[in-house]
Amino acid sequence: MKRFIYITACFMCLFFTTNLSPISTNLFASEDVPIEDIEQFVDVFKRIKEQYVEDVDDQLLFKNAIQGMVSGLDPHSDFLSKDDFDELRIGTTGRFGGLGIEITTEDSYIKVITPIDDTPAIRAGVKAGDMIVKVGEKDLKDMPIGDAVKLMRGEPGTKIKITILRKDVKEPIVLDIVREIIISKGIKSKLFNNDIAYLRLSNFQTNSTNDLRAAYFQINKKAKGNLQGVIIDLRNNPGGVLGAAVGISDLFLQTGRIVETKGRSLNSVLKYKATPQDITNGIPLVIMINEGSASASEIVAGALQDNKRAKILGTKSYGKASVQTIQELSDGSALKLTTAKYYTPLGKDIHENGIMPDIIVEATDEDTVQLPEPYNKDKQLYEAIKILSLKQVSQTE
Repeated sequence: MKRFIYITACFMCLFFTTNLSPISTNLFASEDVPIEDIEQFVDVFKRIKEQYVEDVDDQLLFKNAIQGMVSGLDPHSDFLSKDDFDELRIGTTGRFGGLGIEITTEDSYIKVITPIDDTPAIRAGVKAGDMIVKVGEKDLKDMPIGDAVKLMRGEPGTKIKITILRKDVKEPIVLDIVREIIISKGIKSKLFNNDIAYLRLSNFQTNSTNDLRAAYFQINKKAKGNLQGVIIDLRNNPGGVLGAAVGISDLFLQTGRIVETKGRSLNSVLKYKATPQDITNGIPLVIMINEGSASASEIVAGALQDNKRAKILGTKSYGKASVQTIQELSDGSALKLTTAKYYTPLGKDIHENGIMPDIIVEATDEDTVQLPEPYNKDKQLYEAIKILSLKQVSQTE
């Protein structure tokens, strides 16, 4: 059996690079299997086989039973068929098909954790928090998340119609979206005021730590070594690889704890501490988050906030502080199981509570700010730059 650490806002619709290195594990039952419950299961199975209006394949019944058992635990645990697991592993290349959204389940429907940068979903106007209630004419109520994903995925260039419910909007919103091959982006960077570095990270992949380090040194060279502040933009970043969250936090810390995970098995109890390397040599740091920042994004924000290394700006994050472990089964299928929760250096359990910014700045598309396009409607970024610089905001070409 193989076991993979995979921490992300939720599986499916798009996949993030995950560390697929095997970890040995032994599983032991904490108590005997209850005979009465097994007998009840067998009784129900037999009645379905004998009395259901149509003949049902044994394999399908067992698969449905396993899916129900796992999905009933929490929105993030799931049973993956061999095809689903193969897709996940293909997705770790950073290239996949779909709409470009990270989703979970809530109130019997599919909830958008965040749309991803430069994807059909964000161009169509999908927002974090939207509830997807229909794909075409197909109602998604109580549909397993994997089945919903299969409806939304398709050949690049084909159209899909989704119906969403949005907070504070009375009528359902219908969006027509053209599917595309989704290519996960690396680090976006800009230099403002000749001395303020802006680094945008849209998800956490295996190589994200090295990518962010390289982007920082490149922009510092552009600033001729005169950087006065760094902005890390984690808005609408749904998470990804745990190791990348730890590594990126460590880039800006000299000492202190980064994160701690706690679960019932020995493999799930982990403590991560910083190594003395702060690549910026203590340059002031602002981390930007919003309601679409989840999981690994919250690890970074929490670590740098608790260690008093950065100011957090924006709005409260999503609040997803659990770790999923993917265990490959003998037939090629897999079990994605929540095995631990993580805690910030000061012991905060942010699950469902999120990270609260030090400086709350609401997003708005109505006001224009003194930034070059396409940033001229980004009030949150403008405020972050103001914090780090007293100069008039400009862009270095």
